[in-house]
Amino acid sequence: MSGYLADVAALARKDLRLELRARDTLPAMLLFVLATLVVFHFALPADTGDDPAYGLLWVALVFTSLLGLARAWVPEREAGALDGLVLAPTDRSAIWLGKTIASLAFLGAAEVVALPAFVLFFAPLDGPALAGVVLASVGICAVGSLVSAMAAASRGREVLLPLIFLPLAIPIVVGGVGASISEEPGKFLAFLGLYDAVFAILSWAAFEYVVTE
Repeated sequence: MSGYLADVAALARKDLRLELRARDTLPAMLLFVLATLVVFHFALPADTGDDPAYGLLWVALVFTSLLGLARAWVPEREAGALDGLVLAPTDRSAIWLGKTIASLAFLGAAEVVALPAFVLFFAPLDGPALAGVVLASVGICAVGSLVSAMAAASRGREVLLPLIFLPLAIPIVVGGVGASISEEPGKFLAFLGLYDAVFAILSWAAFEYVVTE
């Protein structure tokens, strides 16, 4: 197990180092989520209220994550490195887990910018809302890493990725918004936790078959 975790850590470090050198994905995500919230701020009437604003936060986060996921497998695809990773003497699920951790780091960095901007422009975020963001981020990256790997192998990957990912993200949006506005946020947080567990296990188990097709 220690060897497996070492492989996961090495793969995640690889993605983080590539991003620090190239600076392609993270700056785009930061600018996109900030610009989206600014546009929403000026587009909404002043008397809209807080509840619709929480929905806009999740729209911004989901589409920002989609921007990052669209580029998640670009280095491996352009360099032809995915074949080498698949043939490496390691469990192929480690590739998925390393990519998920790196994607979660990028999304977390975008949220560090997005959440204060949301509080400034729209409404405060309490503890359950922040917990919902954390749980939803895990689910987004777990599912998104698998879906983006599937899309990367196809010709129409730019179209295929949102077509597959966005329907799977609807429960995340429902849970995130519910955790922000419901009087009983625990139910929605439990729902998000269950979503994370189920889809993380499914993605972990299915990744080997995705990369071998």
